[in-house]
Amino acid sequence: MAAGPQESQLVDLTSLPIPALAQMQQQLDQELELLSNSMSSLKIVQQKFEESRESIARVAKHATDTEMLLPLTSSLYVPAKLKNTNSLLLDIGTGFYVEATSDKAEDYFKRRVEKVTKQMKQIQDTLIEKSRLRPLVLEVLQMKVQAQSGQAPSSS
Repeated sequence: MAAGPQESQLVDLTSLPIPALAQMQQQLDQELELLSNSMSSLKIVQQKFEESRESIARVAKHATDTEMLLPLTSSLYVPAKLKNTNSLLLDIGTGFYVEATSDKAEDYFKRRVEKVTKQMKQIQDTLIEKSRLRPLVLEVLQMKVQAQSGQAPSSS
């Protein structure tokens, strides 16, 4: 049977020298921090897409000429009247805008939420894997350092 991608990457930690184990631990710590930061960023993006989808659903329920407050910033609003609740302008990133019906706009944000959720699942799986590996590396490193320090006095 052919070895899977995980099996081909297995390394006997006890065969590695102390500097390699220390470097591996440092790399794992950096990767865990990066993955955690990525997860936090993706959660924020996911929430924003979900809020956008919910906002579209709320706006689509209103009749034409309905008065509402339009946010210019997170703390500044101006009064406005809805002219057409079925035609929306979507910011799809990097300065590009697309005109879409409210149904298509809701579907767009639903797909974006699903995509981000899938990415979060992949990162979570990697985060779990690396979190399980870190204590093993630390244990072998400590064991080797103790063994080396136990041998050092007897060799003098």
